[in-house]
Amino acid sequence: MTDLYDSENVICYNKQSLTQLVKAIALSQGDFSLILVSCNNPELQEQVMERLREISEVEIQEIVLYPSVRTLYTTIEATIEDHQQPQALMVYGLDSVVDIHELLSATNHVRNEFRKRFTFPLVLWVSDEILLKVTRLAPDFKSWATKIRFEVPKSHSIERTAISA
Repeated sequence: MTDLYDSENVICYNKQSLTQLVKAIALSQGDFSLILVSCNNPELQEQVMERLREISEVEIQEIVLYPSVRTLYTTIEATIEDHQQPQALMVYGLDSVVDIHELLSATNHVRNEFRKRFTFPLVLWVSDEILLKVTRLAPDFKSWATKIRFEVPKSHSIERTAISA
């Protein structure tokens, strides 16, 4: 019974996190904001994104970082260079970046350029491990962030954590 209760609590928590994410994106329209979304489970991350696409009124552009990426700012700038600024930008793949230390240090170094150049919410998906590295290597950049977390109950499969129920 405790496991089921735990699962129900996690589902409720994840629904609240999704609501917080939708609001953070909507309220940041026209301004730069940084949203760090922490999730250690790729299946849950995909569930959250599917649900977000269904319920968000904001059009969210998505990019996946290549393992060879060295800077976050120039990668984003190159992605939107020929286009108008997106309403929101979701970035995946920080976990796969080979030289994550260099990327995060560079990000912290040019943090003010994000606010000068980008007029949209930037949502970075991170694992706990990457979040710790962001804290250590890009503390000034992280200080701007709204942090949102999604969890999986320890004793249940991912199917039981559906947030759309």
